[in-house]
Amino acid sequence: MYIDSHCHLSFPELTSQVEAIRAAMATARVEAALCICTTIEEFPRVHALAQQHDNFWASVGVHPDSEGVHEPTVEELVTLGRLARVVAVGETGLDYYRLNGRSVADMEWQRERLRVHVRAARQLGKPLVIHTRSASEDTLRILREEGADQVGGVFHCFTETQQVADAALEMGFHISFSGILTFRNAQDLRDVARRVPLERCLIETDSPYLAPMPHRGKLNTPALVPHVAQELARIKGLDVEEIAKVTRSNTRRLFSLGLSTAE
Repeated sequence: MYIDSHCHLSFPELTSQVEAIRAAMATARVEAALCICTTIEEFPRVHALAQQHDNFWASVGVHPDSEGVHEPTVEELVTLGRLARVVAVGETGLDYYRLNGRSVADMEWQRERLRVHVRAARQLGKPLVIHTRSASEDTLRILREEGADQVGGVFHCFTETQQVADAALEMGFHISFSGILTFRNAQDLRDVARRVPLERCLIETDSPYLAPMPHRGKLNTPALVPHVAQELARIKGLDVEEIAKVTRSNTRRLFSLGLSTAE
């Protein structure tokens, strides 16, 4: 059995197809998915998915790329984070990839937003879902300064260097690999995946985006996460069933998911 540790089923591309997605998940032996929040405005839809379906869970947070949206306080995040089936804070982090004419110094609003999320996660005692792109130095610095090692979490859809992976692991974070792992031009990422301890690995789709080979360019859903597991198994020289078992266990433990013990 597999778990998709990061997907966006509340996005327009997928929200009307939830029942078909769940049926495809069952066929593919994907027993559960964590539905990730990217804005507070979106949270009611994300939370509703987790409330309506016993194999979905939710996070609460504001993506670093989200602008012109409600900026939550620590108290707001804590209140929402205490709701049933909310198991993580995020997706949060830093993204300097599209500065749109601004400087890194101009992105202080992102850095402050990240600090707010870490403080909320610490109050809740729940893990963080971290997005970092072209900003790993500042991301790691702020996580250290704010004591993120006290709650840990996951660096999702990992595409960074071995040095960043090592720093994240040192702080107690997990590393999650997406369909990018299967892309032909991702050899550097495969080299990182080979070195990340299996007991700290998660797998995800980040659907509706980043469909793995051989589905690249098509709509992604949680039912495709076994392709990520298959590539991780190939990289590590292990049976895919071992990858499924361990990443499932890792995800259950990290997010305190109440699932059956059957493998």
